[in-house]
Amino acid sequence: MSRVFGFLSLVIVLGIGMYIYSRQAKDSSATAGASNPQAAINITAVKSDLITIASAERGYFASEGKYAPLDELISSKSLIVPRQRPPYSYSIDFSSSGFRVVATRSGANTGGTPAQLSVDQDMEFSTSE
Repeated sequence: MSRVFGFLSLVIVLGIGMYIYSRQAKDSSATAGASNPQAAINITAVKSDLITIASAERGYFASEGKYAPLDELISSKSLIVPRQRPPYSYSIDFSSSGFRVVATRSGANTGGTPAQLSVDQDMEFSTSE
């Protein structure tokens, strides 16, 4: 009889654990701005790329005294990030006083992802639908 109770306890604990895990997975997807886990992973990767590009732009400004377009950052070996991460492509808007790295989604909105993500010279993120 004690084996039956032990087995039932194990099943109940596993069920509770799976419920908690599924709730956390849904919550983390929502905080990333996506409605499914794959879209959340993509958004997280795009944000990481944006931070990398912005850091390279800041480093380039520190060494050269000016901001540069994406192609110049890549050709000067200041940056080793692809120009796009489907369905997003990257661009840099810059002036003498600052820059903004923009990731623009192409195609249909799958998974509740934003149309544009951007980060500026102060490393502040913004999104647009």
